Formats: sequence, C-alpha cells, structure tokens
Amino acid sequence: MRTSVSALSAAMLLALGLGATPAFAEDTAPPSDFTFSGYAQGVSDYRFRGISLSGGDLAVQGTINLNHSSGFYVGAWGSSLEDSPVYGSTELDLYAGYTHAIGSGLTIDAGVLYYAYVNGHVGKANYFEPYASLTAAIGPATAKVGVAYAPSQDSLGNDDNTYVYGELGAGIPNTPISVNAHLGYADGVQSPDVLTGSGTGGGFDYSLGATYAITPKFSVGAAYVGVDGNSIKNFSDDTVVATVKLAF
Repeated sequence: MRTSVSALSAAMLLALGLGATPAFAEDTAPPSDFTFSGYAQGVSDYRFRGISLSGGDLAVQGTINLNHSSGFYVGAWGSSLEDSPVYGSTELDLYAGYTHAIGSGLTIDAGVLYYAYVNGHVGKANYFEPYASLTAAIGPATAKVGVAYAPSQDSLGNDDNTYVYGELGAGIPNTPISVNAHLGYADGVQSPDVLTGSGTGGGFDYSLGATYAITPKFSVGAAYVGVDGNSIKNFSDDTVVATVKLAF
C-alpha cells in the first residue's frame, strides 16, 4: 500500500506558509475582509463516512480556506489514500460555499464540493456533491444536522447517493478536553451495505470521540468509528482513529 505522504507533507508546509502573516503587516495594514484558515493533521486511518480510504494505514491530511467577511468561502482539502489504479494515492477536494448566522446561536452553511483523485489513471473517479447544514449552539454544546447529495454521475456508476447526518459536540468545563458524537446515514451507491456487499439498502456510520487541546492551535484526539455492512478488515471494521492536528 503506497501513499503520497511526502507530497501531502510538502503541501501542508506550503499551506502553513501561506497562512502566516508578518507581524509588521498586522501593525500597519487595516483589517482585511479576507482571512485564511486551515490545518494540517495526521490520522491513523482515513475513514470517510465510516469506510477506510487508506487501507487502515496512516494518512496525512490538511486544508486551507479563504474566507470573506460576507460569509462566502473557497477552499481545498487533501489526503493521502491507499494507492489504487482508479483513485491513485491522493484525494483533493475543492469546495465553495456560504455560511451565515440566521438567529441567536443558529448558523447555516451551504455549498458544493468536488472530489478529485489527481493521480488515478483507470476509469472515471471525480464527482461533485452539493451540501447544506444547520448548526445550533445549545448552552456549552453545539448540535449540527446536514445533508449531502451526489447526483447520478459516470464516476458513481450512473447512480446517486444521499447522506444525512447529525453531530453533537461540547467542551468539558475547566478542562482542555472536548467530546463529540456523529451519526450518519447513506442511501445510494455509497451506502456501506453496497460498498461491503451486504445488500442494496442504506446504512449507518457512527463515531464517538474526544480531543485534548495542548495549545489553542495544537491538539490530539481519538475516536471510535463503526459502520453498518459486512465487517472487512482495514475497510469497514470498527476501529479507533487517532489524530494529531495543527491549526492556523
């Protein structure tokens, strides 16, 4: 199993460099309507909606976003993959969207995401997926519900997929620890039942995790991840995913 860890590592270093701003510029320039944000991280397994895309191996990931004060944003997210002829060894997701507070503690987010597999060389793999979500602050916790719909495309075998999910997260008072939970349901070509050969219906994925903030920008975490369908080693078996993350 080969992954493009070195290439992704170089990309993350470049992203960190782009996100840095000299101190003297901050002292003299007025606040900009545009800001950069992002992170670089390593994970013990790249799980996408419960399914491993790194063959149970370490993956290097990162993102960089350009945000506008109006709420519009564009960005890119990348990860190393288990090397395969169709998908290659690198995933690059490009996205654009809009986020806005619509009431006390309520935020909407909507956009479109394009999944690109830049060094796959057999067949069609790239596809796009519009998405939308609503996040609510509930005391010290946050709750999020969302949906993503991938319409029928050649790379999806001329089929479609609907994914709905809910998430809860909260910080433990007076500690650097936060906890989170996720429950998702896929119906269509990306259902875990379909992907693991256990059936043609929809299926759930779920996770429960915790994060420890060593500094405001650097954190470590772990999450237990499970998914419906047949349990296949290093693909759809239950696992614990560890994460080391540096934000900027």
